[in-house]
Amino acid sequence: MKSKITPTNQQRELRDDDFIVSKTDLKGRITYCNRIFMEIAGYEESELLGIQHNIIRHPDMPRAVFNMLWETLKGGQEFFGYVKNLCKDGSHYWVFANVTPSYNHKAEVVGYHSVRRRPRPEALQIITPIYQEMLAAEKKAGAVQAIPASSAILKTKIAEFSKDYEHFILEI
Repeated sequence: MKSKITPTNQQRELRDDDFIVSKTDLKGRITYCNRIFMEIAGYEESELLGIQHNIIRHPDMPRAVFNMLWETLKGGQEFFGYVKNLCKDGSHYWVFANVTPSYNHKAEVVGYHSVRRRPRPEALQIITPIYQEMLAAEKKAGAVQAIPASSAILKTKIAEFSKDYEHFILEI
């Protein structure tokens, strides 16, 4: 079970050559995490393996982003996105994430593989206010309508910048 961590305003920065790698099973439980992941997030391997990947989910992240991630992965596609993660000590770090389905020898999805790297600061200047607006819409709409309300805002923002989500994320 996820412990209650109080977010702080402290931000950790990934180095240019840092790549955070993790693998999960179909339910999102961590089956592998690299040294950089543990170093940045502040957890020991034993605290992560077998635990839901959302242990690092920051409350500033709109639920609609994770809904889109799971819908994309269930469709057999890779997902790209900017994610604000929560460290064990309450600090946070931003990543540009690429998440892909992992397949076995029978071409069946058996889990997910994620590689995250340092995001471009210019992209965060664009995505942060969008996420703040989405989060506000989720809170205003209430639990049942949170994801549709937040998704509608994202769809509008994407239309202003680009033709679809993937192009938007890769272009900002």
